[in-house]
Amino acid sequence: MMIPEFMQAIEVEADTLQLTARLTPKPASHQVLIKVVAAGVNRPDISQRKGLYPPPTGASDILGLEVAGTIVLVGAAVSHLKVGDTVCALVTGGGYAGYCLASALLCLPIPKGLSFVEAAALPETFFTVWSNVFDRAQLRAKETLLVHGGTSGIGVTAIQLAKAFHANVIVTAGSEEKCNACIKLGADTAINYHEQDFVTAVHKATRNKGVNVILDIIGGDYFPRNLKCLAYDGRLVQIALQNGIKAEINLLPIMVKRLTITGSTLRARDDAFKADIANQLHKNVWPLLASGKIKPIIDSTFTLDEAAVAHEYMESSQHIGKIILEV
Repeated sequence: MMIPEFMQAIEVEADTLQLTARLTPKPASHQVLIKVVAAGVNRPDISQRKGLYPPPTGASDILGLEVAGTIVLVGAAVSHLKVGDTVCALVTGGGYAGYCLASALLCLPIPKGLSFVEAAALPETFFTVWSNVFDRAQLRAKETLLVHGGTSGIGVTAIQLAKAFHANVIVTAGSEEKCNACIKLGADTAINYHEQDFVTAVHKATRNKGVNVILDIIGGDYFPRNLKCLAYDGRLVQIALQNGIKAEINLLPIMVKRLTITGSTLRARDDAFKADIANQLHKNVWPLLASGKIKPIIDSTFTLDEAAVAHEYMESSQHIGKIILEV
């Protein structure tokens, strides 16, 4: 396959996205070069566009944290992948382009029966949910998980994974349509936060026991309310901060209920850490995707040159599931 010297890519300039030409990158010894067919759009992309989330040192300044496509070049130290393999990959940047570099350790085969578009919807949310819900928070069968933003990419993934591993799931969402979508995906209870106080609704749904784990992308004023929702020995995992970075904390419930408050960001972690997640996903989750027991939820697709429209749509919060760019 002829690899062009230049490729199409989306560049950020003063909070706007523009289609431009960039030199096609070349893989280091531990990397592969993927001809991108589809790339996921995620909230961190919007934060980076606004100048609020700079890429880690050494990462591409091009947006995009997950891609699916075909390997066209393989680094000298890579032995388990070859040119022509179709993969999806978690990347630290570079996804909104015709070609993208990826660590060979963070490439996963496209599950049987899935398209490139569906595969591009997997890495960012599945890595994030697995790492935070199952590794950090240690969600177990028969426990109850509360997911804020049930129809976000993170939300639809968390619902399906938690149910696949026999947990109960409560979600919050912003409309009856979104609540119904969450129930169809398997959520046991869906709370319309515009119409109900989610703390009251959680206690009603759990018969005042509270939930064992909360996965929160909201932050801000949700924090003290989350503490009220947690059961004894409950775990709160903070992974995003859409309502801001500050909150007042009443420390007493943390002591009395023996709560664990944790959080993480994934992008800056090293390849070895993320490779461990990749291995766990390949072993525990990829068979569920291949069998159709769980599936990526695609809201909409846009062409690469419509990246700005895709961002505008994500910021409107109308979507249910993932937004994908087709390259």
